[in-house]
Amino acid sequence: MTSREFREQARHALIGLWGRALLVSLLATLLGADVAVSGFGGGNTASTQGGYGEMAGNILEMPAFRLFFLLLIGFAAVATIWLLIAFIIGGAVELGKNIFFIGLAQGKDMQVSDLFSRFHVFGKALGLRIVMGLFITLWSLLFIIPGIIASYRYAMAPYIMAENPDVGIMEALEWSKQMMTGNKFRLFCLQFSFFGWLVVCGLTMGIALLWVRPYMETAIALFYLEVSGQGISGQYDNSETYGYTQY
Repeated sequence: MTSREFREQARHALIGLWGRALLVSLLATLLGADVAVSGFGGGNTASTQGGYGEMAGNILEMPAFRLFFLLLIGFAAVATIWLLIAFIIGGAVELGKNIFFIGLAQGKDMQVSDLFSRFHVFGKALGLRIVMGLFITLWSLLFIIPGIIASYRYAMAPYIMAENPDVGIMEALEWSKQMMTGNKFRLFCLQFSFFGWLVVCGLTMGIALLWVRPYMETAIALFYLEVSGQGISGQYDNSETYGYTQY
């Protein structure tokens, strides 16, 4: 299917289910399904002389500045703890999100509780997230383009594990690599086809993203169903090609 057809199918699948899909997408984001590894930190050194040093000292002694500084430290601490927790549990949440949107794309009656349906493979989901991040980072060290290609090469691995929780981490990555052979640019085009909607999200300060995100998730789930050899009914046409069966 073309990007336009994926979007049309996604809109059709979401009829009457926008609210449920919106809630799942929002919860998944809050619980770390999209958290990436990032570093926080920094510092600077400066020398002051005369009045500048005295002025800085006076500012530091101000009660209002002390309160602001304490609040800033508190916020940074909470944000760091949340990022750590979100990264750890986010892998399982991502798998649950994927299984929800795969089922929705297939016309199944998916529930918000499906978001938490893959916590029984919590460790494997976290391992997949770490290994994927490591591989993409290593490819990125060569140059930015190989890193981007690697991210598309392994993009279907979380979908594979979501549907097949018994597969191993390296198996999921290898099957994704096979699926995405000749399909990486198609996925890029599908994602880029939402560019106009993302501009709208920016103009609405992110509010429109509440509706656009489920739309994108459903379209990508449909893309996965196609490249994995499944139809909307969820039956594999060429499961032997990738060496797995649906659980």
